[in-house]
Amino acid sequence: MTALKKLPIGIQTFEKIRADHAYLYVDKTALIHQLVTEGEYYFLARPRRFGKSLLVSTLQALFEGRKELFSGLAIEPAWDWNTRYPVIKISFGGVARDLLEMKSLVAAILRSNQQRLGIECHETPSGGVWLKELIEQTRQKYGQKVVILVDEYDKLIVDNLDQPDVASQGREVLRDLYSTIKDSDEHVKFAFLTGVSKFSKVSVFSGLNNLKDISLDPRYATLCGYTQHDLETTFAAHLQGADMAQVRQWYNGYNFLGERVYNPFDILLFCDSGQRFKNYWFATGTPTFLIKLIRQNNFYLPQLDRLEVSEGLIDSFDIDNLQLVPLLFQTGYLSIKSVQPSLRGGQLFRLGFPNREVLLSFTDVLIHFLTEHQSERIRFQEQLYALLQAGDMAQLRDCLKALFASIPYNNYVNNTISSYEGYYASVIYAYLASLGLDLTAEDVTSKGRIDLSIRLDTAIYLIEFKVDGGGKALEQIKQRNYQQKYQGQSKPIYLIGIDFDSAERNLTAFDWEQLG
Repeated sequence: MTALKKLPIGIQTFEKIRADHAYLYVDKTALIHQLVTEGEYYFLARPRRFGKSLLVSTLQALFEGRKELFSGLAIEPAWDWNTRYPVIKISFGGVARDLLEMKSLVAAILRSNQQRLGIECHETPSGGVWLKELIEQTRQKYGQKVVILVDEYDKLIVDNLDQPDVASQGREVLRDLYSTIKDSDEHVKFAFLTGVSKFSKVSVFSGLNNLKDISLDPRYATLCGYTQHDLETTFAAHLQGADMAQVRQWYNGYNFLGERVYNPFDILLFCDSGQRFKNYWFATGTPTFLIKLIRQNNFYLPQLDRLEVSEGLIDSFDIDNLQLVPLLFQTGYLSIKSVQPSLRGGQLFRLGFPNREVLLSFTDVLIHFLTEHQSERIRFQEQLYALLQAGDMAQLRDCLKALFASIPYNNYVNNTISSYEGYYASVIYAYLASLGLDLTAEDVTSKGRIDLSIRLDTAIYLIEFKVDGGGKALEQIKQRNYQQKYQGQSKPIYLIGIDFDSAERNLTAFDWEQLG
């Protein structure tokens, strides 16, 4: 029996993975060959833990002519291994929380490149001036144009979004550095910058307007991430016996306008754990800053299930005007579910949670933010799921009343989101979404929009919310005949009207009617 190849968990260096062929490697070099032969300046944004650093390391080994590492890969017969290029690699792996630390980090990165390339430059306070001299001297020493690779290009900003003044200082440090690349065009063979977020070119790149953004280019949609084919071939032995439908439901779903992909970190940890379904990727970073933005904007959480945006809205943003939706998309908490033409021209993207892992994990975080529930959360989740399965409306009403009664008074005092009308619907949406049910917020019918519809194998639930509405929620459902959309499915339909009293901070009416 052939021994299983090792899983490259936490390994971001192409050389280490390929040196003795002991590790699994998903061959992306056909796409890489297309990339380097069709252009010179590129930008790619992908969520964390998506293989960006490995891609940068692969590009470095390729341009340095490390042919032995590419043995048997798609690019091996197509590349000119006789020509080698010097590589300047800028990787912001460290943490810098003030201007002095940022400048020190840039200086350390440039010194490291000098040492590796055998170059001596004048150390100046300006990273851009320093980098320009490094590029020119490297070109002169090696007699070849220089390759510039930047990993985590945005880290000085992203790490400091919680302190805007420092983030702005990071933007200026990076702008000074990156503007040099275009000024050095005559000395540059190839440049590739990658990170999590896409800030506007004016904001960070200044004059570097020749970057080709491939973040939503269908040709490179699978450049980072694993495809279904990758799982069925490269990972076949490690996934033997796995419920592949469940694997897809839990971890697939990231869409960059091409074939949907898996986050590599999830698949590697899933295989390593003995095929246990857990929130591997989500657990590596708590979306604290995003929750802060939700709080500041009093965001109506059911919107997460039905966001329709233009490409311009998710394309980029500036730190002076942080927007929640593009941040949620670029950090991987939302992904593209479908694309349709806009009546005004261009395209509209419908966004949603990419998969079950993100849905369950993110809504658990939202529940804590909305209610401060910790140990109570699991109890209420179990009860809600069981009661919906059983169709026990009286107990469901009592469960929801107990849920809202258990929210600490301090949560209402300290949390501005609780003061607006959508708070109560947001709490129920977060709880129901965290159950992994098939639900739709503001479900469109020919008669209007149902606040929330839930589709189970055993029943369909249509729910309407009112705040201080005098018990008229159920009446609205019946008047508008919302149930017509779901009739004829041979299962009971429950019409539920829920009224909240903002003074009592709880349900004042829970009326229902069963059809079928």
